[in-house]
Amino acid sequence: MSTVPAANEQTNGNCDPKMPKINGHGAVAKKMPIHKYRAFQDWYQIPFDDKWPKRSWPEKRLSKAPRWCSVDLRDGNQALINPMNFQKKMLLFQHLLRLGYKEIEVGFPAASQTEYDFIRHIIEEKLIPDDVWIQVLTQAREPLIRRTVECVTGAKNIVLHIYNSTSELQRRVVFNKGRDEIKNMAVEGVKLLKELRDSELSASNVRLEYSPESFTGTELDFAVEVSEAVMDVWQPTPEDQVIINVPATVEMATPNVYADQIEWVCAHLTRRDCVCVSLHPHNDRGTGTAAAELAMMAGADRVEGCLFGNGERTGNVCLVTLALNLFTQGIDPMVDFSSLDETISIAEYCTELKVPERYPWAGSLVYTAFSGSHQDAIKKGLAALNVEGANGWEVPYLPIDPVDIGRKYEALIRVNSQSGKGGIAYVLETEYGIELPKEAQAEFATVVQQITDNSGREILSKDIYQAFLSTYIDCLDPFSLVDYDMTKDSTKTVVLDFDTLVTARILFGGESLELSGRGNGPIAAFVTGLNTLFEGVQISLNDYHSSARAHCQAAQSSEAVAVVRCEVSRGKDAGICKYGVGIHGNTTTAVLEAVISALNRIAASGETFAAAPSK
Repeated sequence: MSTVPAANEQTNGNCDPKMPKINGHGAVAKKMPIHKYRAFQDWYQIPFDDKWPKRSWPEKRLSKAPRWCSVDLRDGNQALINPMNFQKKMLLFQHLLRLGYKEIEVGFPAASQTEYDFIRHIIEEKLIPDDVWIQVLTQAREPLIRRTVECVTGAKNIVLHIYNSTSELQRRVVFNKGRDEIKNMAVEGVKLLKELRDSELSASNVRLEYSPESFTGTELDFAVEVSEAVMDVWQPTPEDQVIINVPATVEMATPNVYADQIEWVCAHLTRRDCVCVSLHPHNDRGTGTAAAELAMMAGADRVEGCLFGNGERTGNVCLVTLALNLFTQGIDPMVDFSSLDETISIAEYCTELKVPERYPWAGSLVYTAFSGSHQDAIKKGLAALNVEGANGWEVPYLPIDPVDIGRKYEALIRVNSQSGKGGIAYVLETEYGIELPKEAQAEFATVVQQITDNSGREILSKDIYQAFLSTYIDCLDPFSLVDYDMTKDSTKTVVLDFDTLVTARILFGGESLELSGRGNGPIAAFVTGLNTLFEGVQISLNDYHSSARAHCQAAQSSEAVAVVRCEVSRGKDAGICKYGVGIHGNTTTAVLEAVISALNRIAASGETFAAAPSK
């Protein structure tokens, strides 16, 4: 096996001080210890039977949002390095209400006094809207159950969430108990909750949620057996359902396996109409979103998760991603992320965790293109939206309109060494109102490319604009326009090719020169006049483009942008061609300035204009 030279060898000692240190002379790939692990489906069975003869979820499609439950204040909070204090929990709770969440797990009352006091506060201060259910979590242990019920006394709508771990691994390693003992823990806990509901919470609307924790590692028949035993105690009805929460406490297999598990459970529950099947996916394998979506296709009714995937280890499924995924399919997510940056700011403040730049839908760079081909496609897609008859949002590389989540188009395209003419043109057009023809875009792109290649960094829009000014507008040597006059022959009844007369005074290398020329318009007449000034030089115009400068901060009132392509040739030799740009409140002035700009750029590229001016 070959070795790879160390990074410091490859750079000949010219290392970036931030470059990670590599130990040893080189690196040799090692074989990973795969013998320690076993494939999930080698030991876990999802059997077909008369109740589940085949999987049907692959044929389904999502058509509505699930019931959402935010667990940010409990599951998310317990996973933080610094758990939220009272003020942060209140801020996040109020924001979740503004987003539209109707079920919110507000805490684990028996876990800490902070949790208990926060829940008491929102109840006693009547901060919970009448249509919102607060959810509280407790283990299936009597002291914790009693403390939990005591905490929520007086609330209008309550979900009592009780759990115990049922997986084969935890039964064997953590509890050293058999199936019957584990089932009995759940049953006894629910019996106590029912008693306390009747005695302490009779004035409240109370729902039961039961979670066979570590469901993904629990035998399916046992998960259903425990859930049925809990239902036997609680006695749910179709009108007053029990929530059976089947969590992927640890994500152990591919998302399709979780979907099979959910569909199997839904098929084997004897009172399916009395059950709200709830999901609580974690993201250990990085597929929590896919697992949740496939499990909803498999029959789940409800999803628990956190904003931006906060939670233990790799986190819970992200409620933002799930909701906006639905939104892009034309499905009402039933929550409001139209001011997503506000949600990001609040979540980052409360959790002290940053939303990564590439995070789905929310990251600061997810609507930004650096690649040249992507930029060009986005630019054309946005332009197509303005065409009459355009229906709906269809823009390459942008599945969602950034405006719909509170973002601006200005951030869509940013320029670095990977960018092309389309992105540079988009920046000039949208931020500075300057529209260049395609060939001029390509020409200016080489200027920007040289800047980014030299710096190795992104170039800001203001620096692109400054480069544009330096290249086309501020180049005043050796030519500059001093003044001009234009007249038309009004005596002619028929418009002829040379009805426009332009007289002008220019500076050439500091010397004042006067010219006069006729043509079918001011630009042709001006070029004709220029050709009288130099012996052996032929100046011609190959392209002309004019537009009104769009409304933007950089525009000075109403301005015209003229872009011309001039060629300077001597005899039969191939000429030198360059674009020039003029910007002025007067259209004719802008055009003549564009010609002067092109000549200066031709001079800068090597043409000396050495011939003496004609007399």
